[in-house]
Amino acid sequence: MSSPFIALLRFLGFLLWTLAALGPYLLLLAVGWKGYSRYARGYFRVCCRLIGFQVKPRGAPQATAKPVLYVANHASYLDIIILGSLLDGCFVAKSEVAGWPGFGFLARIAQTVFVDRKRGRTAKERDQLGARLAAGDSLILFPEGTSNDGNRVLPFKSSLFAVAQMSAGGGAPLPVQPVSVAYTRLDGQAIGRALRPYYAWYGDMTLAGHLFAALGLGRLTVEVVFHPVVTVADFADRKALANHCHDVVAHGVVSALAGRLDDAKVVARRPAPRAGAETAALAGG
Repeated sequence: MSSPFIALLRFLGFLLWTLAALGPYLLLLAVGWKGYSRYARGYFRVCCRLIGFQVKPRGAPQATAKPVLYVANHASYLDIIILGSLLDGCFVAKSEVAGWPGFGFLARIAQTVFVDRKRGRTAKERDQLGARLAAGDSLILFPEGTSNDGNRVLPFKSSLFAVAQMSAGGGAPLPVQPVSVAYTRLDGQAIGRALRPYYAWYGDMTLAGHLFAALGLGRLTVEVVFHPVVTVADFADRKALANHCHDVVAHGVVSALAGRLDDAKVVARRPAPRAGAETAALAGG
């Protein structure tokens, strides 16, 4: 089903485009340009076209305030290309990503914030994230902490929502926008469980083998749902915030995979906060 010829053509297109875009980007960084996230968004949009991805957003990213914390489900490294084509922001990734061949280099120059899961590093990472927010950079976080098979959304780690307790500037709570990413159709036909592992990366899958298999398939449709914005002040603590974000993201993924995505229900209506939200929880839970 996966064509090695098509995969090679798409990979060469991706590689040549990356090399062409890299020089001007590095030059702009060297002179202190702050618009790197917008440049990266344009880069990822071209990448999506080159590798046969059609990205269909539902709703829109938060546009009335910056910075923003975007929290999304995570099925694959391909999520980075998808979200990078829609969002102006810096990804938050586990430290191991920095060492990945090729992708690690791209992640570093894209100003990705790498977090170490070892104990004793929390304060340092909090300072690093706080500095990015103070500079006005939005952050893109995968709070599951790992990728999965694409059929479900794993529980969100409430510890990763500590960044949501930081100020967005002027003492205002940091806006948090849940985002659902679902790989839904291949050449117009619904993707079932048998095909989803071509795009979901998990277990002992190799990066190179998985990438070439995915690139050799047809035209992929990816639906991205932007849910209503909340803040930690709307909930009793950051665990309640994490649970809320998980629920709405999981609902969006399930609805998209089932072909029952309804904008009026999934995007337009802001879900009610959980009990106890009247006491702002900026101290954490």
